[in-house]
Amino acid sequence: MDAAALRFVPANEATAADLQAVFGERGDAAGCQCQWYRMPVTAFHDTPREVLAERLAEQSHCGEPHADSTTGFLAFEGDDPIGWCAVAPRTDTVRLATMRVPWVGRPDEDRSAEDVWAVTCFTVRVGHRGRGVAQALAVAAVEFARERGAAAVEGYPIVTRPGKRAAAGELFVGDRDWFAQAGFVEVARPSERRAVMRVDF
Repeated sequence: MDAAALRFVPANEATAADLQAVFGERGDAAGCQCQWYRMPVTAFHDTPREVLAERLAEQSHCGEPHADSTTGFLAFEGDDPIGWCAVAPRTDTVRLATMRVPWVGRPDEDRSAEDVWAVTCFTVRVGHRGRGVAQALAVAAVEFARERGAAAVEGYPIVTRPGKRAAAGELFVGDRDWFAQAGFVEVARPSERRAVMRVDF
């Protein structure tokens, strides 16, 4: 699709209803509400979907255009919200600090650096998938982080195999090719199927 047809809106300038229109009522995105990286695993599994949705709206400061922070942005086509990208300081995503993927092969990386941001989630609304919306979100994430003072922004995408489709639910972290097309450079390969991609400003 033509990315110029999309309008990118910080989540604090959108509404909770806009977010839920993208996440839908069924499937992985609806069940997660972009909380997988923001909660201890046990608490995540023990929390009802409605409460996860409330947490997302509160974290994003939905409907608060003058808020100092938010957790990501939405893509609108006309007046319709059709995509979501979570991008925020890496230290906001509490589980990243304890996970293996972001740190393999990077022993000197400062896990407490507040000016390194992370792209942790993509969601595209049912009916709009396969049109390049996620790729456009990856491009927009770079400017979103830069404009808010990030020194760098990272992602931890899946490396898809040529001619093979990713399993259902895997691509919420993104595809390596989306990040590469957005100007991210691979800085580590924790496994055959995961990469660490980064832009330094």
